[in-house]
Amino acid sequence: MRRMNWKNAAAVCIAALCMMVAAPAYAAKRVALVVGNNDYKFVPKLQKAVNDARTMGDTLKQLGFTVMVAENQSRQAFSQTLLAFDKAVEPGDTAFFFYAGHGFEIAGQNFLLPTDVPAATEGQEELVRDSSILADRIIERLQNKKARTAILVFDACRNNPFERSGTRAVAGGGGLAPMTQLPEGVFSVFSAGPRQTALDRLSNDDANPNSVFTRIFARELTQPGANLVQVAQRTRRLVSESAETVRHKQVPVYFDQMVDDVFLNGTAKPDAPAVAEKPADKPADKTQQVAALTQVQRPLTNESLNAPIAAFSRHNGGWSVVFSIADPTLGISWRLGDAGQFRETGFMDTLDPRTRKRMPNPSIELPADQQAATIEVRYVDATGEMQGPFPIRFDPEAALLRDQRKILDMTATSWLSFRDFNGLLVYYTHLMSYRCAIREVRVGIDSAVPDKVVKMPPCDPRDPSVIPHDATPYLKLAPTTRSVSVELTYRDGSVSEIKTFRR
Repeated sequence: MRRMNWKNAAAVCIAALCMMVAAPAYAAKRVALVVGNNDYKFVPKLQKAVNDARTMGDTLKQLGFTVMVAENQSRQAFSQTLLAFDKAVEPGDTAFFFYAGHGFEIAGQNFLLPTDVPAATEGQEELVRDSSILADRIIERLQNKKARTAILVFDACRNNPFERSGTRAVAGGGGLAPMTQLPEGVFSVFSAGPRQTALDRLSNDDANPNSVFTRIFARELTQPGANLVQVAQRTRRLVSESAETVRHKQVPVYFDQMVDDVFLNGTAKPDAPAVAEKPADKPADKTQQVAALTQVQRPLTNESLNAPIAAFSRHNGGWSVVFSIADPTLGISWRLGDAGQFRETGFMDTLDPRTRKRMPNPSIELPADQQAATIEVRYVDATGEMQGPFPIRFDPEAALLRDQRKILDMTATSWLSFRDFNGLLVYYTHLMSYRCAIREVRVGIDSAVPDKVVKMPPCDPRDPSVIPHDATPYLKLAPTTRSVSVELTYRDGSVSEIKTFRR
């Protein structure tokens, strides 16, 4: 009898523990705020921003988001709306922010303009700052709320709203600046690239109620089995092709700091055809949408919340993979694929203050020619329980691009260097070493506008950092040259800020 009571008590304790562990996971949800501003009082009004917000709101509701729609927001109303959004977001949530309206960039910072923004003129940049919403602050707020995924979409790349005949405009630019320094877990999309304007319509006969970007982006979000990167890439291509029909250049850009692949309408099926092969105008199958939505919205387990993440870096000998695990660990093991023996990573000569034991080695090495694969990782937690295995996808092409892109962002002051040797030379050896992440390099000689394309050798994935012996990693300049500006277009289509290097 005593043994039966002990078993019953154990069962009750285990059940209670499972409920305690699972409770936070079930709280994870999808929350969205969409804002559309048309009725500006002191700068030019817009025609389709409110419609864009309504369309995005309807689309996100289909994808299981709880949606807040805000229209024609004054500065005070905008602040109150963001406070309400703050309260709705909880740790572990997926947060989606969409803005359609006027946007403005000042000194590399992006500002979203409320409807009562004053008509500022030259020298009144602070007036714009004080009366607008700083885009970076929205990201900070979502990070402070511990959102697992933050998605920000800006259809605000329009003309300078402060340009008026007979006045000199406030110093800045229409549209928004690239957001290249995003924290982990953030994905942002812009309706057009730097110095490009976004089209509201393709012609005077275009009766579509939405901007060219939003009409395409909203449709692509609902494609079953497409992750965020695929959605952004398809949107970029389709918007660019649409704009080219009226001889306009508009290439949306995105910036990806996601740890995982994020699917908003179901994960990709192994035997299904690629999303890109599906005709863009073919309606999605309703049954498939419902099934995919159910799959995405299943409650997260404790294991998925504590899953390790991996950082991949390429070196001459191959790949280094560093695992980050939130829990204190007593041991880490791994394998390629879902079969075979797990291999221990070993230990470091360092004590983990959390466990007071030797710290497990968090890194492994992969060969240079390692093909795309799934790495399964498991670990022993501080209680001695085995957790996992957790699958981590390794895509060498994507990992190389991300690794080199990160290095370029961190070493922007080293992109170019001057040298006096039989004349004046400017070296771009650093860019050539990380060329696998670069689609195009443009420079401007004594100009703030990069207008000259620099030839780069092709990427060699087998030895990506080595500069070919026949490459010329410098330009010869006139002795009177004082500065060189440089702009990078990355292979994912995003564009760097323009950096200026002076002698």
